Amino acid sequence: MLTEDSLRQIDKELAKYPKEQNRSAIMSALRIAQTEKGWLSNELIKYVADYIKIPPVQALEVATFYSMYNVTPVGKYKLTVCTNLPCALSGGVNAAEYLKKKLGIGFNETTTDGKYTLKEGECMGACGDAPVIIVNNHQMCSHMSVEAIDKKLAELQ
Repeated sequence: MLTEDSLRQIDKELAKYPKEQNRSAIMSALRIAQTEKGWLSNELIKYVADYIKIPPVQALEVATFYSMYNVTPVGKYKLTVCTNLPCALSGGVNAAEYLKKKLGIGFNETTTDGKYTLKEGECMGACGDAPVIIVNNHQMCSHMSVEAIDKKLAELQ
């Protein structure tokens, strides 16, 4: 279900822990699987859990707890807007509302062309840089004014 390259990456993560603590590699293993497949279906979560020899429910608990894991298909660009209180007070809610209007979708929705999925996020550890948007779990964009949002969307075209 995963390529040999992804399995080698998971093996590298597993090697960091004693055999009896394979569970410690689950976050990395799920990230690797998601990077390859785009999202984590129940079947893929079970496959990863079986591969690292933990109960599938433990992998599912991790995948459904953390917002960086996609347990449903997402667009090419997943935009996660921090709306936690400090960000909300510094424009996070306004940034989210602007994106909803501009993209024509709400939170947990994907544009009809499959390009963007909008997510609401909790603290991203960058309160002083608010409003903050994370693109595809890897690129943190700070001080996201309307102009900065428009510029970022243009770059993603």
